[in-house]
Amino acid sequence: MSRPFISMFRPEAVKDLKGSSTLLVGGFGFSGVPNTLINAVRDRPEVTDLTVVSNNAGMPGAGLGQLLESGQIGKMIASFIGENKVFEKMYLNGDLALELTPQGTIAEKCAAGAAGVPAFYTPAAYGTIVQTGELPVRYNKDGTVAETSKPKETREFNGKNYILEESIFGDYALVKVHKADKLGNCQFRKAMNNFNEAMAKNAKYTIVEADHIVEVGEIDPEDIHLQGIYVNKVIQSQGEKQIEKLTFAKDPSEMLKAGSGEATARRERIVKRAAKEFRDGMYVNLGIGMPLIAPSYLPEGVEVVLQAENGILGLGGYPKPGEEDPDLINPGKETVTLAKGASVFGSQESFGMIRSGRIDLTMLGALQVSQYGDLANFMLPGKVKGVGGAMDLVANPEKTKVVVTMEHVDKKGNPKILPECSFPLTGPRCVWKIITDLAVFEVSPTEGLTLAEYAEGVTVEEIRSKTAAPFKVADDLKPML
Repeated sequence: MSRPFISMFRPEAVKDLKGSSTLLVGGFGFSGVPNTLINAVRDRPEVTDLTVVSNNAGMPGAGLGQLLESGQIGKMIASFIGENKVFEKMYLNGDLALELTPQGTIAEKCAAGAAGVPAFYTPAAYGTIVQTGELPVRYNKDGTVAETSKPKETREFNGKNYILEESIFGDYALVKVHKADKLGNCQFRKAMNNFNEAMAKNAKYTIVEADHIVEVGEIDPEDIHLQGIYVNKVIQSQGEKQIEKLTFAKDPSEMLKAGSGEATARRERIVKRAAKEFRDGMYVNLGIGMPLIAPSYLPEGVEVVLQAENGILGLGGYPKPGEEDPDLINPGKETVTLAKGASVFGSQESFGMIRSGRIDLTMLGALQVSQYGDLANFMLPGKVKGVGGAMDLVANPEKTKVVVTMEHVDKKGNPKILPECSFPLTGPRCVWKIITDLAVFEVSPTEGLTLAEYAEGVTVEEIRSKTAAPFKVADDLKPML
């Protein structure tokens, strides 16, 4: 048994795609990206004014980056701009509308829409400009804001605040799978599921590209992750898989290098102290940058389970040369391995773990932290990287401890610990501990900062001079490390 015409050549697969449609595109970084289908859309330049929903928009000349450059996208709904300078420039210059959305919210918007649920409440982004409607959606050519996001309805449940998010209902979905049979049943491999499953189930018309197209029955029933009822067309994937950041196992000291020897020493001090926050058996999620290096300094006898928001529980270390796998990357888009006992799943599952407080500790970088634990780490004037998964990660601080690792002052010597954050918030009153190159602060959402530890050679007076927010000094103040 097979479904007639489900297997198509590339141009035929997208021939019915219409402009001004909502297009869902799976992938995370370069992992699980349906490049063959994206290229087919690129080759139809008459298809324009697309609203594209995806975690990010590839890179210049790669993936969705091609559709940005060809002018086929009118609006992006994404969580992350990242290193795509074309994407950032088009947004800031007013050439593209952008609905910047927390990564977990995008996943849930797609999953809820797939289940026929029109809206849902989430704690992610409460108390931020996503909730208040102050996030720029489109800029004018002169840099002024032409359009802002709409304020979100809020509601309290059991003493906790939530915002109402409307589900996404896609017209088309382009997704990538490992195997597909001729009934449209699909299987993912490693971490390529990410947004693909939820998006495939959501859209009115789903087109799949598969590494391998097999006969009906060749995929065991328990290995089918995406059922054929959701799939309209299947094509053969073409071309080599790409890796955005090929990263191999190396000494932790090499990973910490940041220009001058002094800068490297500061980072090493922060990361080594941060590693002491891990407790044996913890489930931990790590942000990009210094947090990703912290597990390299785990205390002896301590093992933690690392969760990655792109759909991994049991993240391993970096691979040795020759062991790299394009379908295995971490949130920083670097090649990784799986630890023994690891599991993989979709982004909607991953953020369910996160929002529900199953993660014991998350470690993140920051641009600013306030005296009561407000966190700002996604946007500053003239630059925007995106919120990624951070708004979800800090949404349940009652259950998930939020540890910030950052240098004490910025590149101009300005304090990063302030009475109030001047940059847009990632989350209000969510930080539990701040670890810098000078000190360790414990943070209370009601009592403020307490200096708990100081770095070697640093005085309390120096810390005060470089900290804009007031703080108390612990009775048992002790040296770091």
